Amino acid sequence: MAQWILKHFVSGDSENVSPKDRSRVGTAASIVGIIANIALCLMKGLVGLMVGSVSIVADAVNNLSDASSNIISFLGFKLASRPADDKHPYGHGRYEYLSGLVVATLVSAIGIELVLTSVDKIVHPQPTDFGIPVIVVLVLSIFIKLWLAHFNRALGRAISSTTLEATAVDARNDVISTAGVLVAAALSDATGFDLDGWAGVVIGAFVIFSGLSLIRDTLNPLLGQAPDPALVKHIHDTIMSYPGVLGTHDLMVHDYGPGRLVASAHVEMAAEENPMESHDTIDNIEEHFRQEGLIVILHYDPIVTNDESVKTMRGWIAEAILSIDSRLTIHDLRTVPGPTHTNVIFDVVRPHDLPLDDDELRDAISKIVTTRYPNAICKITVDSSYVSAV
Repeated sequence: MAQWILKHFVSGDSENVSPKDRSRVGTAASIVGIIANIALCLMKGLVGLMVGSVSIVADAVNNLSDASSNIISFLGFKLASRPADDKHPYGHGRYEYLSGLVVATLVSAIGIELVLTSVDKIVHPQPTDFGIPVIVVLVLSIFIKLWLAHFNRALGRAISSTTLEATAVDARNDVISTAGVLVAAALSDATGFDLDGWAGVVIGAFVIFSGLSLIRDTLNPLLGQAPDPALVKHIHDTIMSYPGVLGTHDLMVHDYGPGRLVASAHVEMAAEENPMESHDTIDNIEEHFRQEGLIVILHYDPIVTNDESVKTMRGWIAEAILSIDSRLTIHDLRTVPGPTHTNVIFDVVRPHDLPLDDDELRDAISKIVTTRYPNAICKITVDSSYVSAV
C-alpha cells in the first residue's frame, strides 16, 4: 500500500518530493493510521473490559492515543503545506517537526499512565479471565501493528518525514507491548499467578523510554542540528567542481522544514580574474543548486594569487596552526605591509570543543606566526563551524 500511495501521490522526482506531495502522502498515511488504531482500540477495549485485564485496556487506550497522534500528524502535514506569507517567508514546514514532537510527547505520557495503572493493579490485584477472545484480539493486533510499522517507515523514508518515522517507531513499540501482554496472559493462565500488572509495568517503562528518545530526535531539527554530512560534502564538492573556484568556506545550512533548506557559503576566486566572469560562475553554481531544490546564496571572496609571498605565507600558517589542533582551518588571508610591520589579516575556524577561548586561540596563533614572520601583527577573526567537516 505504501508503494501505491507513493505512485499516486508523488507527481515528480521521488528523490526530491515537493511540499505539496509530502502533504498528500502524510495525509494519506495519517488517515490509514486513524482508521486502524480506532478499530484496534474498540476491539481491545471491549475484550479487556470483558475479562478484567488492566494491561489489555491500557493497550486499548494506547491505540486511542495512537489515533490521536495520527490526527495531530494529519494536522501537521496540512499546516506544513501552507505557502509562505509575509510573516513566514520561509513557509510553514516546521509544523511537521512540531507535530512529531507532540506525537513523541503523547507516547511518553501514555507510557507513564500505563505504569501507574499497572502498579495499581499489582497493589490491588483483581482476577483476570484469559481465554480465546484475548488471544485472537492480541494476535490480530500484533499483525496489524507490524504492518503499520512497515507502512509508516517506508513512507517516512521515502519523503524524509521524522513524523512518519516516529509513528513507525510507535507502532513497533505497540507490537512489543501487545506481545508482552500476550505472553503475560499465557504465563498467567499456565501458572495461576496473575502477571497482568507486572507486564504492564515493563511495557510502560519501555514505552516511556521510546517516547523520550523520540522527543530527543524531533527536538534536534527545531533546535538547529548540524546538517547531514553527506549534504555538506555534496555542496562543497559541487562548488569546487566549477572552473576558477579556489576554495569555499563559511557554509551555513538552515532547515525550515523537510524540503525547505536554505544555505549560504563563501567562494574563493582569483582576484586577478575578470569579476564579471567570476560573478557569472557564482550565478551558475547557485542555479545548479536551485535546480536540485536547494536555495544556496554564495558570497564572492577575491583571493590574491599572483603574489608568491602571500601564497607561501597562507600555506605555511595553515600548516603550522595544526600543531594547536588538527581541525583548525584559515581563510581570507591578506596582508597590509607597512614600514615597521605587516598586518596579517585572516579568519580561523575553531571547533566547538576546543579548550582554548577565542583570545587564547588568537595569542597561540600569533606566537606561531611570529616565529617565522617576526614583523607580522596578526588580525584574526575567530569563526565557528556550523557544519560537519568535509
